[in-house]
Amino acid sequence: DVEVPETFLKKRTQNEKAREERLAAVTAARKASKAKREVIFKRAESYVKEYLSKEKEEICLKRAARAAGDFYVPAQPKMYFPINEIAPKPRKIHQLLRLLQINNGVFVKVTKATRQMLRLVEPYITYGEPNLKSVHELIYKRGYGKINKQCIPLTNNSVIESTLAQYDILSVEDLVHEIYTAGPNFKQASNFLWPFKPLNPTGCWRMRKFMHYVLGGDFGD
Repeated sequence: DVEVPETFLKKRTQNEKAREERLAAVTAARKASKAKREVIFKRAESYVKEYLSKEKEEICLKRAARAAGDFYVPAQPKMYFPINEIAPKPRKIHQLLRLLQINNGVFVKVTKATRQMLRLVEPYITYGEPNLKSVHELIYKRGYGKINKQCIPLTNNSVIESTLAQYDILSVEDLVHEIYTAGPNFKQASNFLWPFKPLNPTGCWRMRKFMHYVLGGDFGD
């Protein structure tokens, strides 16, 4: 019989071991991916239930107020979406709000400090409380993530997970929920999102935008 060299046997054993390890790693990765998809799906379901419940509650409160002959006063907004309309003059505040270009928009958590900043730059911006549909469409249709100072499209959940997993934000729906509810990790979620560039209004901006929104102009809340 021809004796097989020991080095060949060792090499074959190593190759078999490496193959088994690769197969085990692939199997483990598939299991982890499946488990993660289940978590993301269950969260998305719970978010839909949460949004519907809130919407029904608002409707009930409005009806109850109307039946009692009262006015319904909605809760104070938790978050605004300001848009820069003209070149920044109060430059520092525009920088803090990340409104560096005309028609840029960002999500801002409503606090005493942000209210004061928005009041100071009211002549130069439009802002208001976005509804769930607006937040959803902005992030899904126009959302880009900031990764290593680069603007990356949100083509899949891994783009979000790679940066925000430490805040338990694993998917686009997690991101929408964190922004819409102004959650505890709102700052990290908002800073991850590249400033939005909504479409200009039909006919572009008017030459003068110095009348307040409530008076039919463009600036303010």
